[in-house]
Order: sequence, then C-alpha cells, then structure tokens
Amino acid sequence: MSRDSRLIVFVAVLASLLEIIDTSIVNVALPTMMGNLGATLEDISMVVTGYAIANAIVLPLSAWLGDRIGRRKYYLGCIGLFIVTSVACGLAPNLLTLTIFRIFQGLMGGALLPTSQTLIYEQYPKEKAGTAGAVFGMSVMIGPALGPVMGGYLTDNFGWRMIFNINLPLGILALMVGMLVIFDE
Repeated sequence: MSRDSRLIVFVAVLASLLEIIDTSIVNVALPTMMGNLGATLEDISMVVTGYAIANAIVLPLSAWLGDRIGRRKYYLGCIGLFIVTSVACGLAPNLLTLTIFRIFQGLMGGALLPTSQTLIYEQYPKEKAGTAGAVFGMSVMIGPALGPVMGGYLTDNFGWRMIFNINLPLGILALMVGMLVIFDE
C-alpha cells in the first residue's frame, strides 16, 4: 500500500466520520439549544430532521453527481462546503438560520460516505480493496458512538455552537490532505 493510498483512506475515514458524527452529535445539545434559541422541542427537531432528510436525498445522487462533475471536484467541494455550512450552523443567530444551514450541511455530508467508499475502491486493486474497505468500515463504525459523547463534552464545556465548529479544523485537515492525494481516474 503506497503512502498516497493510505492517505486516501485517512481522508475517506476522516470525512466520513465528520458526517456520521454530525448525525448524532446534535442530539445531546438539543435541550441547551432550545433554551438558547427560545425554541420548543417541536421547533428544534427540524435541526435533526432537516439534516437527516437532506442527507438521504443526496445519497442516491452522489455517484451520478461525481461522474458529472468529476469525483475529485465533487468530493473536495462537498468537504469544503460541509466545513462552511458547519461553521455557519455554529454562528447561526436564530433557529431558522440554523435549520437552513443544517439542511445544506446534510446535503454536503450525504455525499461524503458513498464517495469516500468509491474513492477507496477506485484507488486499490481488487485484491487489496477488500482490506482497505474493511479498515474504512471499522473506522467509521465508531462514529455513532463518538457523536453523543463528543456532543455532551463540547456542549457542557464550550457551548452548543462548538458541536458545529469542531468540524472546522478536522474538515480543513481532510480537505488539505485530499487535495494532495485525490485525483480523477
């Protein structure tokens, strides 16, 4: 396995973890967000639901969009826009703005998981793709467990906005490494 191949797996895992963690990180911060934004439980639920629906909408379109736009441009663009929308969520002054940016975050995040898997399987020869896919799969399986733990810690110690802003340094790392090692086949 070459260094670039390992770095592609690293980028794929990191980008996918950002998306997976963001699915559940918000849940533990909802009561704090409700109080801070003056929202009811029904109102704040759109922050979770909007992300999930947007995520589900873009999943089946990802392969088609990657083929049309170019996998590198599409993937790196989604990582970049995921970072921007994450920070916008963290800076949102009200519930409506937060919900809108959360929907856009879901649209960008929904592309990361399937495109990450595609990049891995394109990068590796068939005899090694299974091993790389297994490493990827094992790594991203921890995401659902990390989300609530990270969400609770960040909300308690730094405020609910940090659950979105934590994506900035990690996303920039994934984007920068991705720009160095990901190319269209």
